[in-house]
Amino acid sequence: MKIETLREISSRNLRTFRNHPVSEISGSLGDLGTFLPIAIALAVNGTVSLSSTLIFSGIFNILTGLFFGIPLPVQPMKAIAAVAIARSFSNGTIAAAGIFVGACILLFSVTGLLRWFADVIPIPVIKGIQVGAGLSLVIASAGKTLAPLGWIHPSWADNRLWAVAAFIFLLFTNVYRNVPYALLVFALGLTFALVQSALAASLPSLEIWRPFVVIPGLPEWKVGALDAGVGQIPLTTLNSIVAVVHLAGDLLPRVKTPSITAVGLSVAGMNLVGCWFGAMPVCHGSGGLAAQYRFGARSGSSVVFLGVLKLVIGIFFGETLVGLLKRFPSALLGVMVIAAGLELVSVGESLNTTGARDIAMFGQGLTGDGEHEIGPMLSDVERKRRWTVMMVTVGLLVGFKNDAIGFVAGMLCHWVFQLPWAFERARERWSEGRIRV
Repeated sequence: MKIETLREISSRNLRTFRNHPVSEISGSLGDLGTFLPIAIALAVNGTVSLSSTLIFSGIFNILTGLFFGIPLPVQPMKAIAAVAIARSFSNGTIAAAGIFVGACILLFSVTGLLRWFADVIPIPVIKGIQVGAGLSLVIASAGKTLAPLGWIHPSWADNRLWAVAAFIFLLFTNVYRNVPYALLVFALGLTFALVQSALAASLPSLEIWRPFVVIPGLPEWKVGALDAGVGQIPLTTLNSIVAVVHLAGDLLPRVKTPSITAVGLSVAGMNLVGCWFGAMPVCHGSGGLAAQYRFGARSGSSVVFLGVLKLVIGIFFGETLVGLLKRFPSALLGVMVIAAGLELVSVGESLNTTGARDIAMFGQGLTGDGEHEIGPMLSDVERKRRWTVMMVTVGLLVGFKNDAIGFVAGMLCHWVFQLPWAFERARERWSEGRIRV
């Protein structure tokens, strides 16, 4: 990357933070609803080091903000985390899974496979992956985080009443977007957690981080790579690289979008470094970007702020934070995740408008004002077909809880719709004598 580009990014980051500090700070906290529950669950099981996870994810947050200049998140690798939590992976096993995925993504990036892959995927399938990921967040949060809560249980600080209040407040901020929702909700939740920790005499204490190296054994490589890593690769490729690059272009059209290869190298580098030190495998996810954007983040300064915060807390408090974070109200985290999911779902609205990247070049000239209007370049049949491809992708992704299945289904639907055109082209070539038996 050129020095001039880095200076331009740094200048924009500083300018944005100076002009809108509260929005950037609020936005930086938007993805904690996904990060905290998974990090805590893995730390409680002894699968990862919370200190190392905070420190390395903090470093990656800072580098991401400085090099890309957008609020690109650093999220847990969810497929790996799900298997690791269910099977109580050791440090070495989850490290092997993360390193394996990082090595595969590095290979895809340097060989150009990622770039080719992104070029051949139609926009309706990409938007289907985004919408499906958003719906999955909403369903998971409602079913696993909020549904178990009672109206006044499990505690005065964590129950359905607080969830309802947080949701009403979220609706309020749809009208008044300048209200720093994530910052206020996080401050309230942290206050509740501190009060409960003080009552239980289990407040965090000073504990300086001591780095250590994790070297997986041969059985750990086998289990980590095959049982968790292989399932993570399509999720990382589709949602954390291809979809997140397209989403960045949709949400921040005036900011230079990172290339597919650059994001792929970033994901690879994070895991090829951090996992050796007991940190949680991480990636860049479209859900996290949508969350941080929804709560006010518009530049890399937001994730730089979050990174510095993680770094300081990880170095000086580390593992002593587990008890405090476990007491953070699920009611508040759950609603934050729902907000992120709804923001991601909303990108599907632009499928058949000039907001879709593949028809935007025509929309500007045909609509005249560049607004997201349905342009005459798409017939009713074409719009219906695009919508069908997107919804097939969404439906099977959500139904099977698998990005790869949704992707394959969407591509098959797209190819079937292309058959009449392919047959007509073959017939024309035959009539011209360009195809001979």
